[in-house]
Amino acid sequence: MQGSTPFPRHIAVLILATLACSFAGNHIAARIAFDHDTGLLLAMLARAGVTLLALIALVLWRRESLKLGRATWGWQILLGLLIAIQSFCIYSAVARIPVALALLVVNLSPILLALLTWALGGAAPTRQALAIMGVILFGLVLVLDIAGRLTGSAAPDGEWIVGILFSLTAAGVFAVALWVTENRLSKMAGSVRSMLTLAVVFSTSTLLGASGLIPGGLSLPNASAGWIALACLVLLYGAAFSTLFICMPRLNIARNAPVMNMEPVAGMVLGWLVLGQVLEALQVIGGFIVVGGIVALAYRR
Repeated sequence: MQGSTPFPRHIAVLILATLACSFAGNHIAARIAFDHDTGLLLAMLARAGVTLLALIALVLWRRESLKLGRATWGWQILLGLLIAIQSFCIYSAVARIPVALALLVVNLSPILLALLTWALGGAAPTRQALAIMGVILFGLVLVLDIAGRLTGSAAPDGEWIVGILFSLTAAGVFAVALWVTENRLSKMAGSVRSMLTLAVVFSTSTLLGASGLIPGGLSLPNASAGWIALACLVLLYGAAFSTLFICMPRLNIARNAPVMNMEPVAGMVLGWLVLGQVLEALQVIGGFIVVGGIVALAYRR
């Protein structure tokens, strides 16, 4: 089919790089929204709701089947719950620590996925893969400025610790979600799987908001800047997510997917330009080591 003809590689790479920047921009906008008292669940609801509508339209347009077996429905609901937890954790991290730092920690998910796959009976990582993982962890030590925080006179900031823990949790949960996708739901159409996943995320956020278990979860922004940021995060995420699935057949994902790992770099640049979040020189170097290691690991797979 002509419509499935792959884009020239430079076009595919440009599209994926733009999408990575858009996903990073969504987190920058989220931080601004949270700084203006926007509820975390409100942000999740708005983002999931608008993107869900776009994916419903895409699934209907392609006339894709929604018939799933009972076991498949179970794994699909689990995937949705995992992504809901991951979304909550990463937004909780972004609200507390620099956006680039949160994204870099979350990008440990490929390492955790490789180890999880091994633990569940899959292939063991090769020595080369383990060496790359070691380099990534070394870069992460630089990013987190572990040495400076351990030797400094001031105790680590409580919000910083909580933010890092949320990021690590998001990475772990996302690794499990990737395992479920690859090993239990790989035969599903990507747009159908993503639509149903976002439906679970939307439903979960709605139930949590209605329960009142998360104080201020549905709080409205207290200023116009918060409303604008909320609209931007929905637009950036929804447009990027929808474009990814519309163009996926032509992007040669198997070859070009590592380009998406530039999201933390985009977060670093946008965090500096928009939010004034500046990382130290060693942290920036560590960030590039982490991203470079993730890309190397992705190309090996």
